[in-house]
Amino acid sequence: MVLEIGGAGPTGSLSITARLERLFRVPAAMSKEFPMAVAAPPFSGFTPEAIQFLADLATNNDRAWFQPRKADYERLLKEPLEALVAGLAERFEARGIPLHADPKRSPFRIYRDTRFSKDKSPYKTNVGASFGWAGDAAGGTGRSHTDTVHASGGYFHLQPGNIFVGGGVWHPQSSWLKGFRERVSSRHDELQAIVEAPEFVAAFGSLSDDGESLKRVPPGYPADHPAADLLRKKNVTFGRRLSDDEAFSPGLSDILADAFAVGTPLMRYLASI
Repeated sequence: MVLEIGGAGPTGSLSITARLERLFRVPAAMSKEFPMAVAAPPFSGFTPEAIQFLADLATNNDRAWFQPRKADYERLLKEPLEALVAGLAERFEARGIPLHADPKRSPFRIYRDTRFSKDKSPYKTNVGASFGWAGDAAGGTGRSHTDTVHASGGYFHLQPGNIFVGGGVWHPQSSWLKGFRERVSSRHDELQAIVEAPEFVAAFGSLSDDGESLKRVPPGYPADHPAADLLRKKNVTFGRRLSDDEAFSPGLSDILADAFAVGTPLMRYLASI
């Protein structure tokens, strides 16, 4: 039996379905005023013009130069980076790579925080995006750029002469670093097995040497510990350089996803500390 609603239409009644269709129909005038959102175009590669923009910004790092060219920045760098991140989100889901990728949250802002810096240049001369650890199961925790930016995750960096993909833990809290060293001290074979795996070595060579390691093994650990190099680390990161051709390629999303897939065992280990 069809439930009728009286007083609507020439027959005195309309079915609920018809009534709801009339109720939620968007008027033609409104549909023109608020057009449907159009999906962003897929990532097609960065361009030499984008690299040149960053090079020019490095020599003209002031608002007077940037503001008239802000639309160029958005067209050449901001929008392509967001499209790249959107493509990575699809690949992370399809391949089971446990990282967060959000076109609005993963990219870093072009604006520098100069409050506590002697360098008052207002803009970064690179663009980058961060992909926090999402966990291997639903509900796993990750990071945001505001509260846990130094947690385990992946990173992409685009700068003239310095394009790379990598990940790990950068400038961690002292409590995390203490836990890392204690775990390495007692079970160093776990980490060594990850970073000496053939796939990891082929992709990244070894853990990154960022020049920030301690000169000596920290107090409380023997100087001749078999994992002394790991104990001296203040950051635990990995990465590899990317060529301009890779950055210009529409397949950059796949290139980055491949790298993050190889780095996942290390990021998982670091996230567990």
